[in-house]
Amino acid sequence: MIETVLTSIAVSVRILSNPLANVFQKQLTSKGNHPLLINFLTYLLLSIVCIFIAIPVQWKNLATQFWLYSILGGIAGALGNGFLVKALQKGDLSVLGPINSYKSVVGIIVGIFLLREIPNLWGVLGIALIVYGSYFVLDTTEERFSVALLKKDEIQYRIWAMILTAIEAVFIKKIILASSSTIAFISWCWFGAFFSFLFLFVYRLNFLKEIRKVKSASFSRYMFLILCIGLMQFTTNYTFAHMPVGYALSLFQLSTIVSVILGHRLFEEQDIRKKLFGSAIMIAGSIAIILLKND
Repeated sequence: MIETVLTSIAVSVRILSNPLANVFQKQLTSKGNHPLLINFLTYLLLSIVCIFIAIPVQWKNLATQFWLYSILGGIAGALGNGFLVKALQKGDLSVLGPINSYKSVVGIIVGIFLLREIPNLWGVLGIALIVYGSYFVLDTTEERFSVALLKKDEIQYRIWAMILTAIEAVFIKKIILASSSTIAFISWCWFGAFFSFLFLFVYRLNFLKEIRKVKSASFSRYMFLILCIGLMQFTTNYTFAHMPVGYALSLFQLSTIVSVILGHRLFEEQDIRKKLFGSAIMIAGSIAIILLKND
């Protein structure tokens, strides 16, 4: 009973913290902060906090599998979150948020091979509903639901972010199985910081130049962003520790509605009714996938 209540709380916090983090990411990019810098600073500051949590951990006793999946998860996560912030820099939150509903589909496909979580007919129905619902959301764009839409940079960035973070979710589940949800959180922060720092050099970003662009007025947004990302990832790990990845990712898609509403309220994004209708269908697909648990 207590475990069910705690898991429900974790899912609720995760549903709210994710779109709120997206809002702060979008606000920071609109103020001239580079997406890769935002990504790195988020990981870095969370990593500093994790130092205190990590002191009692017996790191030398962790299995080789833990370190392998931590590296793979760190690469996928740092890349995925970098693409996400880049997408939010150019695109509408109310469009990019619902696209994330495909994440549960990717999570299921990857989970088949790495976690042996096999979907049933409900899972197939859920995938179909998610694809159908996305038509209404994406049809609100200038290019409508078309090949031309897929060629837009922000859509491509969001798709890559979704794929990479869905793969990362499976790696996180592997890390949790090899350690614990708390240790997996520390791993996520540290390896994410390391690889997001390397990506600054890969993309030849002038770190000192970009850090000087960060205005004092943006500090509070960075703090709120770090709080939201930290809550989002910690509750994600806790949820993964207590249910299948595909099931958890499906529940998380309830944040789609929050993304659409925040995009309309904070950034005056249009076609709210059509986006909400499409989001509702995509959530219905996610609920169908949730029924995988009863297979």
